[in-house]
Amino acid sequence: MAKAIAVALASLVPLASAFAVQVEVAGLFNGKAIVIIDGGRPKTLANGESVGTVKLISATSEVATFEIDGKRRQLGMGSQSFGGNFETGKRPTVVLNADHGGHYMAEGSINGMPIRFLVDTGATMVSLGTSDARRLGIDFTRGERGISNTANGAAVVYRVKLDSVKVGGIVQNNVDALVHASNDMPFALLGMSFLNRLDLRNQGSQLTMTLRY
Repeated sequence: MAKAIAVALASLVPLASAFAVQVEVAGLFNGKAIVIIDGGRPKTLANGESVGTVKLISATSEVATFEIDGKRRQLGMGSQSFGGNFETGKRPTVVLNADHGGHYMAEGSINGMPIRFLVDTGATMVSLGTSDARRLGIDFTRGERGISNTANGAAVVYRVKLDSVKVGGIVQNNVDALVHASNDMPFALLGMSFLNRLDLRNQGSQLTMTLRY
C-alpha cells in the first residue's frame, strides 16, 4: 500500500470545479484517497467522507469519484491528468502520460459506462471488442456489417453509432465506431472518429488533447 501511495504522490492531478474549489489527488488506493484541497495540507478521505464541499464517493487504486459542490467528478491516476476543464470557459483539455511502452492509455466512458482506451491515431474509428460491446449493451449486429483488414488478417466488423464518448472533461456525442466481431480486444481504441475533433500536441512523454469545437 505504501508503494502505491508513493507512486501516486509522484503525479499530482488537478481537478477544477465550477466554484473554483481545487482538489489535487496525491494518492489513490482501494477505499481511500489522499487529497490536497485549495493548496492546503494533505488529507486522507475514506469512501463517504467529506471535507467542506468535497466528498469522496468511491476510490480504487486507479480512479476516484468525488462530489464537489454537489457535482460528481471522476479522476483517474497514473496515466492521465485533467486540466481546468469544468465550466471554466476554457476548452476542455486532457493530458496523458505515456506508459513504459510509449502508449497513451486513458480511462473514459462510452454511453455513460466506464472503459479503458488506447489512443490510436492509426484507427479510423473508435473500436471495441465483442466483450466490451456486450457489456456496454451495444446491439452491434444491427449495425452495418463489413470486413476490416487487421494484422491478423480480415475480420468481420459492425459499424455502430455511440451516443456518447467521454475522456476526462471531453465529451462527444454520436460518435462512429466499429465493433470487431471476429476477435476480442483487451481495451478499446480511441480512434480518429473521436480524435479528429481535437487538437493534439505531443511533447516528450505527454500528449495534450484539447477539444477544437
